Amino acid sequence: MADPPPAPERPEDSEPALGWCAREVEQEFPELRLLLVQARVGRPGSLTDGSTPAVEDRLRELSNRFRGAWAVGVRREPVPAAYRVFFRQIGLDPEVLRTPIEAAALERMLRGGFISAGLLEDVLLISLVDTSVPVWALDAECVDGPLGIRQSKEGEPLGRSAGAPSLPAGRLVIADASAALAVLFGEPAPGHGAGAGTRRLTLFAVVVAGVPALYVEEALWTCRMALEQQ
Repeated sequence: MADPPPAPERPEDSEPALGWCAREVEQEFPELRLLLVQARVGRPGSLTDGSTPAVEDRLRELSNRFRGAWAVGVRREPVPAAYRVFFRQIGLDPEVLRTPIEAAALERMLRGGFISAGLLEDVLLISLVDTSVPVWALDAECVDGPLGIRQSKEGEPLGRSAGAPSLPAGRLVIADASAALAVLFGEPAPGHGAGAGTRRLTLFAVVVAGVPALYVEEALWTCRMALEQQ
């Protein structure tokens, strides 16, 4: 397995927190873990505004480095392959619902490069391409207590917003103390993702069998450092 990318200098409180895991989930998937870090937005303005010059330069560099051969072969690399295996274990077909890194590779091919979509989306994309580990962002003000992984209950809402969609029983979800906030490997529920005015973020990533925790930690730290810069 290739070495993880060089790590940026880390703050003293950089150790990621370990989320909880419901007993029945832990018994079925003993290597499944949720890692989290908190981040404060360092610059004024919106997270959806244009990226800094440094972030845009990094996107261009990655676009030039990762071309067609990478996009075709990425699924065979150890970390993407581990996520593909886990997708199948939880009933997702990675040929239909692509893993995040494969979806990013396809977008690179279709659009001719990694296109800037605002500071937060760009930072998450850079971390994904660097490590093959996806990171998601929640508005920390919308999180009620510790985050973890559990199974959904029949008919429970996804999120706490009015008109939240209902979930079937048995889906793996990211949840806080009072609600499911995202389906595992899905986007945050409406009203809970980081928005234009978000100033504090809860960043989370998923460890599965075959994915070294070090890669997941690097993905989280990369996002945090980029978002906290002035």
